Amino acid sequence: MPTLSPTAPETQALFLALHEALPQTQCTRCGYPDCASYARAMSEGQAAINQCPPGGQAGIERLAAITGQAALPLNAEHGTEGPRHVAIIDESWCIGCTLCIKACPTDAILGANKLMHTVIEPWCTGCELCIPVCPVDCIALENVTGTRTGWAAWSDEQARTAQARYEMRQQRLVQEEAEHQRRLQAKAEHKLADLAQYTKGTEEASEVDRKRAIIEAALAKAKARQTGA
Repeated sequence: MPTLSPTAPETQALFLALHEALPQTQCTRCGYPDCASYARAMSEGQAAINQCPPGGQAGIERLAAITGQAALPLNAEHGTEGPRHVAIIDESWCIGCTLCIKACPTDAILGANKLMHTVIEPWCTGCELCIPVCPVDCIALENVTGTRTGWAAWSDEQARTAQARYEMRQQRLVQEEAEHQRRLQAKAEHKLADLAQYTKGTEEASEVDRKRAIIEAALAKAKARQTGA
């Protein structure tokens, strides 16, 4: 494990350089939830430079040049270097569960609930995250680079596209969660304002108070989530 102790600005500069040098497949095989998290861990000396199978040995050499460390062999605990794959959905077996859509880090799967899904090939990074979540095993991986592996099977342009799509997806998820919390807050406020209607037929004051407390707690929770508290 590298030992780094740069100042905060140096750490940030190192993080940006390391992040840019990663293939941006967002596959999580490095042990981190995304490429940015892995780059941050490396910049802070918390992760080694040989944990990215998609980048392969060429990727490790890139990271070594940035950090000034020796290039190590790929850590087999994180996988092996190989050709780039693209996910292919057998549409005749797809049940439209949307689990693969939720798992795809670059929104490369098109479809809707109970409708068949399909993969938009130029946006697929071959991360394989859609494979384990499919309940009917209708997703396969197709080798699209033959014997070319690591950065020989990927390009800086593809990495930039993958990063942009991942970041757009993250922004969309944040916006969707905020909208969800706004709907919950509005619903709770409506019920609280019309509590008499929702407790109609309830004679015991304690039951009315209990329901009021539940609604107020839900409202407070929704407000807290919106403010990030």
